[in-house]
Amino acid sequence: MQSRQFMTKIVSGEYKGKSLILPSKVTTRSSKGIVLESFFNTVQFEMIDATFVELFAGSGSIGLEALSRGAAQLHFMERDREALKVLEQNIRQTDPSRCEVYRGDTFSNIAGVVEKLKREGREAYFYIDPPFSIREGHEDIYEQMISLIHSLPSEIVKLIIIEHMTGLELPEHLGAHNKGKSKKFGKTSLTYYR
Repeated sequence: MQSRQFMTKIVSGEYKGKSLILPSKVTTRSSKGIVLESFFNTVQFEMIDATFVELFAGSGSIGLEALSRGAAQLHFMERDREALKVLEQNIRQTDPSRCEVYRGDTFSNIAGVVEKLKREGREAYFYIDPPFSIREGHEDIYEQMISLIHSLPSEIVKLIIIEHMTGLELPEHLGAHNKGKSKKFGKTSLTYYR
């Protein structure tokens, strides 16, 4: 018996209506539609010609939505093999020439992305959606994520968006980045840093 494939669609823009595959729920946790809608309502027209970095990308649904809405350059980071296959399949539905995939550990790969952005003199939107810390093997994921954000140089950051477990208290300042609004969606929250 074949396992059922979960799908989602790009909501708006150039690739509106394109179907995207979602990896199994064992592998990743996909962002809820309401979270995606809230985020894109917040950044609205800022995506035009933007650089977008999706850490812990999974299916790439957030980044590909940004691409559809006019982002010029996408950087995806994912280490899970199944999720990578799905991500690459989804990218082929859009514009692979504007997408770069970093395979392997996000905490190791971020340095290469930072260097590239510095070299090109670009600011980026960093969408960070790590596995929830309640998953086995990810107990310290939020501490690692906070260290990663601390290390991001302010000159390459347009906005940092963290999708996290509701109940996680994030500090007012992370390195050069100041906490803005935070919005709850049941068990999931979005917090912004500029």
